[in-house]
Amino acid sequence: MKTSQLSTEKFQYRSVLGCLLLSVLLYGCAGSDRVVQTTRQGGINIDPSMQLSLGDIFGDPSAIDIVNDDLVTMALQYSTQWDSLAHIGAYFDANDDGVAEPLFYNGYAGDFTAHGVRALGIENVAMTCVQGRGVVVDLFSAYGTSGTLVDYDGLMSVFEQQRVVVSAGDILCLYTGFGDALMSAGKTPLAESVESSYSTLKGSDARLLQWITDSGLAAICADNGAVENKPEGHKSGTAHCAPGGTFLPLHQHCLFKLGIPLGELWYFKDLAETLRKAGRNRFLLTAPPLRLPGAVGAPVMPVGTI
Repeated sequence: MKTSQLSTEKFQYRSVLGCLLLSVLLYGCAGSDRVVQTTRQGGINIDPSMQLSLGDIFGDPSAIDIVNDDLVTMALQYSTQWDSLAHIGAYFDANDDGVAEPLFYNGYAGDFTAHGVRALGIENVAMTCVQGRGVVVDLFSAYGTSGTLVDYDGLMSVFEQQRVVVSAGDILCLYTGFGDALMSAGKTPLAESVESSYSTLKGSDARLLQWITDSGLAAICADNGAVENKPEGHKSGTAHCAPGGTFLPLHQHCLFKLGIPLGELWYFKDLAETLRKAGRNRFLLTAPPLRLPGAVGAPVMPVGTI
């Protein structure tokens, strides 16, 4: 792979938006094939990373006001969230000098704390508004709790059964059923074996990765923890891969090579059921993450309009 293959010619040099530019340029009307031109303005909020006052203290005890404020500390990628393009990089010999260096999408260089990585932060995703046509693929009805690793043939089979059509700029939404199990469990932690009993995309399938490239998807999101299958031993730190290989090939392909953001731990049960009853799988998705400059991911509250 040459340096030029780190990004695609359809995007501007040194772009930090990746394939979300397709969603910005193409607006899919929910449930139809019609594409119209529109104008969207993302990021009309104050940057929450700014150092603002934590609250007001008025001081007069004679007032009748009762005022409450909250402070929260949380992991940004613990629940429903987007991965930014700064989430996954790779060691790559961009200069053809025999020395692999840490790089991220579109050739941005550096380690976790470097400016080059932080330039790809989640605020870029937030500023696009992330609004476009979502397409739900119901893997749960097709594979249930069989733990199937869905390769290209398996995905195309479901597409045919459910009459799924994916167009450039669409956001692919994979309903596996794992999100249902999480919601049913409440605050009780699930055993690792529970997640592995639900289907995931087979990240190592070359034909599947090539389809992702050719499809022109703007983003992919799923109701599981990684969209693709995780390597055995990932929880205990005993996972292995071949020298020069990758633990998460679909992440490498989407985030590092193509600039396709990934959404994880979403909840599609109600949306999928409503669309199924309507005989549809397309809808209007609005899903901007929190605008947190430099963060590699952030929570999101997706909204589906049917």
